[in-house]
Amino acid sequence: MTGASTGMCAATARELARRGFHVLAGVRRDSDATPLRADRIEPVILDITDPDHVTALAARVERDPLPLRALVNNAGVPGAGPVEVMPLHEWRRIFEVNLFGHVAVTQALLPALLRGRGRVVNISSLNGRISMAGYGPYAASKFAMEAMSDALRNELAPHGVQVVVVEPGGVKTEMSRVGLAALGRLDDTMTPEQNERYGALMQAIPSHVAAFTRAGVTSTVAAKRIAAAVTDRRPRTRYTIGATAAFLVRASRILPDRMLDRMTTSDLRRHYPTGNRRRLTAAR
Repeated sequence: MTGASTGMCAATARELARRGFHVLAGVRRDSDATPLRADRIEPVILDITDPDHVTALAARVERDPLPLRALVNNAGVPGAGPVEVMPLHEWRRIFEVNLFGHVAVTQALLPALLRGRGRVVNISSLNGRISMAGYGPYAASKFAMEAMSDALRNELAPHGVQVVVVEPGGVKTEMSRVGLAALGRLDDTMTPEQNERYGALMQAIPSHVAAFTRAGVTSTVAAKRIAAAVTDRRPRTRYTIGATAAFLVRASRILPDRMLDRMTTSDLRRHYPTGNRRRLTAAR
């Protein structure tokens, strides 16, 4: 399990341990390992963008006499900001963690998963199905995770390995706080012209993220859903977490793009500074 330091994946590690699994819980630092270490939970230092860490994880799995039943790819970083403004090196960093790191771990552990007829559970996002103004970099990485998962599912189905995607909506975790700190740094780099175009949007995103997070489910609730994706005898190809994610994912399948745009824009508009809401409506 990657990205188990805090939040819903730390809760998932505990839930899976409670269900009898021995969990290798990937964490970035020793300080994250101490509170997580418990009966059936073995923290391992893992930066999924570090090839040496990935190799060491694969070696640890190979040494274990127990079969590998599941890989939960959860590690991720946020990335909010307008497409025009986000520097390319930040786009690359987001994709390194949110996509390429997971590909590396999956490639390294597939021999063990194939032997054990295990399962890959990729934690995507509501933003892996729906994007909106200000969320492009993060959503793009999660759309890519969804596409990779679809290909992998079809490639591995004949060989007995199932691939499942989990799409959380709002979850009460620390990830939003980290993302908002990065957003503040991005705001400082904008030109006057970019500030004219996107200043109001940049002010709206923190409020929108905070409201979405407050309305979300707890890490414990999310963990039970992820654990179901790991343990269900006949798993779905996709699971959502939270009522908002379930509704919007269904809506994305049937609504025209323009109508979905109006829904997401209307929700975001409520968080714009008062003087800018009318201008946003006119721009549509």
